[in-house]
Amino acid sequence: MQPPTPDVVRLFPTFVWQGRLEPACYEPLNRDLLAYVETLMRAGRGTRTGAAWQSGHALQQKPEFAALIPHIEAAVSHVLAFIKVVAAPFRITGCWANVLDPGAAHPMHSHPNNFLSGVYYLQTPTGSDTINFHDPRPQTAIIRPPITELTAYNTDQVVVTVSDGTLLVFPAWLPHSVSANMSGRPRISVSFNVMFTDYDTAMSPPLWGED
Repeated sequence: MQPPTPDVVRLFPTFVWQGRLEPACYEPLNRDLLAYVETLMRAGRGTRTGAAWQSGHALQQKPEFAALIPHIEAAVSHVLAFIKVVAAPFRITGCWANVLDPGAAHPMHSHPNNFLSGVYYLQTPTGSDTINFHDPRPQTAIIRPPITELTAYNTDQVVVTVSDGTLLVFPAWLPHSVSANMSGRPRISVSFNVMFTDYDTAMSPPLWGED
């Protein structure tokens, strides 16, 4: 008797929400944001490390970013509804611009003390139009036998292709990185973090009853 073919049950999936603004929306928006980022760089604002530049982390408070903020908030609201989070106010805790010149990369990292993170893309030349998401379970790297092909069940990294006007939202704890810019132009993006506004008073109390 042949044994039954087992069903595969996928446990604890990790989401990455990906959307893209319409060209009529993102083209003028990106043009204005790119001009503002260039103004910051010319003024010597922000931090440069080698071929990478990063602005300050409070761009959500700047009037030049007022047109982008509603798109971020709408995406976050959609994600929270999708994962069935009870309606709760949230705020953008940080927002900053990233410029990776040709050859520059961003090592693997995550964003502590936030619930969600995301990226909006202003300029993504061919050769610099991906972001890497890494398996957050360190124990999976203990044993790595040879494989015949990469699948969703054996890979430790997923590469997501992006383009101008793409907006990503993902868990703040999810490790991610950016490979070296292999194009001849700067790759420019806007990153952000989101946290519940009243987490300490409305959401942090224990979910179990008192003894």
